[in-house]
Formats: sequence, C-alpha cells, structure tokens
Amino acid sequence: MKKNWKHISLAIGVAFSLTLAGCGSSNEDTTSDGADENGQDSAEETAAVGEALNYTITGIDAGAGVMAAAQNAIEEYELDEYELQASSDAAMTSALNEAISNEEAIVVTGWNPHWKFSKYDLKYLDDPKGVFGDAENIHTMARLGLEEDMPEAYQVLDNFHWTEDDMGEIMVAINEGQDPEEAAAEWVENNPDKVAEWTDGVDSVDGETIVLALVAWDSEIASTNMIAKVLEGIGYNVEISPMEGGYMWAAIANGEADAMVAAWLPATHGAYFEDYQDDVIDLGTNLEGAKIGLVVPAYMDIDSIEDLKE
Repeated sequence: MKKNWKHISLAIGVAFSLTLAGCGSSNEDTTSDGADENGQDSAEETAAVGEALNYTITGIDAGAGVMAAAQNAIEEYELDEYELQASSDAAMTSALNEAISNEEAIVVTGWNPHWKFSKYDLKYLDDPKGVFGDAENIHTMARLGLEEDMPEAYQVLDNFHWTEDDMGEIMVAINEGQDPEEAAAEWVENNPDKVAEWTDGVDSVDGETIVLALVAWDSEIASTNMIAKVLEGIGYNVEISPMEGGYMWAAIANGEADAMVAAWLPATHGAYFEDYQDDVIDLGTNLEGAKIGLVVPAYMDIDSIEDLKE
C-alpha cells in the first residue's frame, strides 16, 4: 500500500565562525561570503555543514521504507561520514522540535502527509539522483475473502478516498493534544457529505468485529482512527492493531487482520507489496500525492542532498 531536502542556517554560520575562531586566525584570501579568491567555497565552509549536523540523519523505525531510501541516499551521494540514526516518529519529531527551538541544524527522514509541515517551516532537499522516487499514493489493502465475509466493510473501504488537507485536520488536532479517537470522531461529524459518499447504499451490520492494521505513523493513526469511526457508524466493532510495516503486511496476507488504509506505494512499501501482492487485495488509492525524502528547517542554507557532502 501506499514518501527530498536542503539548507543550512544561522546555526551553521555560527559553527563556521567558531571553527575559524578556534584556529586563532582568519583566511585573508577568503571573501566575505565564504568564497576564496577564485569564487569557490572554502573547504572549511563545506565541512561546516556536516559538522553542524554531527554527520547524522535522524530517522524513524528501522523497518520503514523511507529509512531504506535514506540509506540508499547515503550511498548514492557518497555521504560516507553520515550515520542514519534509527528512532521512531515521535523521537524524530521531538529532535526536530528541539533543533528548531534553538535554530540549530538538523536533517530528518520525512514524509507528507505529516503534521510537522503544518507546524514548522520545512523543506525537502532536492534529490537529483531520484533516490526517493516520485510522489506516492496511499492505498487501501484487504485480506482475501473480506468481500465475501464483510461486504459492507469492503464496500466502505473500496469507496474511501480523501485529501491531504482532510488528513491534516486530524493530525494537527492529535498533535495539539486531542485523543486520536476524539479527533477522528470530530472530523467524521464535521464532514457528513464525504462520509455519505463512502457509505452510500451500504447496509448496517450488527456488531461484527473487523480488525484494522496500521503502522503507527501520525498519518496512519489519523486515517485508521477516522475510517474506524465510519465503520462503527454502520454497526461494526472495530479493533485497531498498530505494528511495524512488515508485520502489518503479513497480518493482512495471513488473515490476522482484515484491512489497512496505510499502504504507501510504489516505493515505501514496494518490497512488501512485491512479497504479498498475491495474498492481499489492493482496493486502490485512498490519498494521492504522498512524498518521502530528506527534510530540513527552511532556515538552513542548503537545498540539495548533494549539499550534505564534505
């Protein structure tokens, strides 16, 4: 089912100045904008980018597709001194918040839809080698046999399609402290016309249980809780089961879970889709224009992944 970056800021300028100060001398052949007499950037300035970042790219869980793409970027762009630091979505956004609060340099694995783009002024680093691929779509996947076993749920899931702005409303509310279920319920209540499109002609059920799997990214927490509320509205008892990406796909393929609305294709979950495509049903795109890449605060004066090189 169905994720680019650059710029270095005042923090890098400060780090560069301190580097020169620590040497006890200035470069008389360097112009005021950091270029030498031939107009080329000095080696010290170039090195300052990696040093300011501590040669670290802050990532999320190790199994995520964006992490595999980021590791490929390190190799393709010959960022040999860089380490891709695995953590979690929450840890990554916490590190991003701390860096921005102090106007420090940071580069993170990123994707949208994500609430961080609403809260912070961020940018993707250009990816001239195309390591992170083009825009992606988020797909809905169902287990084999769901259409026969739960035709009402299958129809709703097949009809489901919304926008990044729709998802963003729920993500921002959650980030601001609202419980995911409450934020999803509020969105459903405020968007009856869209919900009606998904449930048009669908009969009610009497308490059947359906299990929805998700990878616990903010985007998928928003979408899964929302569609759970829609299914509850026609009588389902919905169980939400968060898990890592590989387990999510396996759960749909082996029938431990009934469906997910969290498949990023063609790149992020492409390897999983290749492994399980014969054992799942692709109900198509539920959100278009998703993207992955390397992201930095807009105040950083770099624009491309290539700028991360020494």
